[in-house]
Amino acid sequence: MRNTIFLLLFVLFSFEKINAQQQASASTIFSQMKKVADWQWKSLETEGWKNPKKDWTSGVLYTGMMAWSKLADSDIYYKKLIGVGENNKWKTGKYRFFADDYCVGQTYAQLYSIYKKPEFIEDLKNLGDSLVKLPHTESLEWKNNIHTREWAWCDALFMGPPTLGYLSEATGDLKYINKASELWWKSTAYLFDGEEHLFYRDSRYFNKKEKNGAKVFWSRGNGWVIAGLARVLSVLPQNHPDRKRFVDLFVKMSGRLAQLQQPDGTWHASLLDPESYPSKETSGTGLICYAMAWGINNGLLPYEKYKCVISNAWTALSSSVHPDGKLGFVQPQGAAPDKVGYDDTDVFGVGAFLLAGSEMFPLYLKHRNNVLIKEVYNGDSVAKAQIVELKWLDIAKKISKAKPNKIEVRDGATGILIPSIVVCKGKKPQLLRYKAELSAGTNRFFEISTK
Repeated sequence: MRNTIFLLLFVLFSFEKINAQQQASASTIFSQMKKVADWQWKSLETEGWKNPKKDWTSGVLYTGMMAWSKLADSDIYYKKLIGVGENNKWKTGKYRFFADDYCVGQTYAQLYSIYKKPEFIEDLKNLGDSLVKLPHTESLEWKNNIHTREWAWCDALFMGPPTLGYLSEATGDLKYINKASELWWKSTAYLFDGEEHLFYRDSRYFNKKEKNGAKVFWSRGNGWVIAGLARVLSVLPQNHPDRKRFVDLFVKMSGRLAQLQQPDGTWHASLLDPESYPSKETSGTGLICYAMAWGINNGLLPYEKYKCVISNAWTALSSSVHPDGKLGFVQPQGAAPDKVGYDDTDVFGVGAFLLAGSEMFPLYLKHRNNVLIKEVYNGDSVAKAQIVELKWLDIAKKISKAKPNKIEVRDGATGILIPSIVVCKGKKPQLLRYKAELSAGTNRFFEISTK
């Protein structure tokens, strides 16, 4: 009887999860991202900031808000981030060479790439110049406040390297990302476990064991690493001499983490002893989901192999959002696995959620059958309209039985119909043409399909 009840519960759980996956769509991802982002800003405006606006927790929030701003088709979120930058006087945190305290620089550099205002990165550039000149020859053993000078803990690989990478993208000077690569591999040589293909949090955990006797590997810690990998790779030149090493590590970690995903779709706080912390956890899961979805979107991971992994992860993430938009199951700040519950939230978890959504949204769009997706980007600091033209031959290759009088264009996020025309030469269709209205610094995705 007991086994029968267990089997029934398993079947019901499986059906519920499959049904949730089937209901997921680009539009639901978009609307849920908006709900979470809006709840977070409202909470900050009404209840205040728990930590300083230069703190790493805030810095991680901004990374997700930047990703959401690019999709939101409105510059109001960019304006909120610019307001934060102005409040910070575009400075980094108290400890100059502490990676947590310059995580905010990722957002400064990305905003500069849109608005081209030198004050956004003046202080960050001075910091980057100093980091490049430092010898960085100390041991990474966790003592003597080493974390204020070196990337001696795995979280730093999300906070520090992408900051230097985005600074290189903003300035065109590769010395910053070259330094990031050098220091990345120093940290990896020290913290990466070659047998488990996972990262220790820091040297204090080398000999610690979980209750089941397994090594201690923290899901959010490894989430920081693989998300940091994705962000570095997004700005690392294709011909960079270290690129293959980064890609190989990214693929290796993705494969191992896919094996450790739990039946509820998340990665529990302890990767190798998930039963010790049985509840789901959204910050680590968000970071891992983001990285894997990014890997698929950029051709580094095969869609067929990872589609169920990321779909289950997103289902778990989206089911952790409260009706009002609050994200739950975010493990509180710490350095190791810990307990977490439905009401636990923090801004860095929201940042991870929005990063994940920013990659899941185009992934869902681009893997629909018989639909052509056109992405249009406005990299300018002002809104503009753009005439989009698609060759009919390209449409016919993607959409079977395409006919000029049956083709329509819709906004990928909202489903709103976009006026379009088919330009013909004689009776033969040549082009599909429509106008795209784009807010400053935003991407829009358009679905071309048959009526």
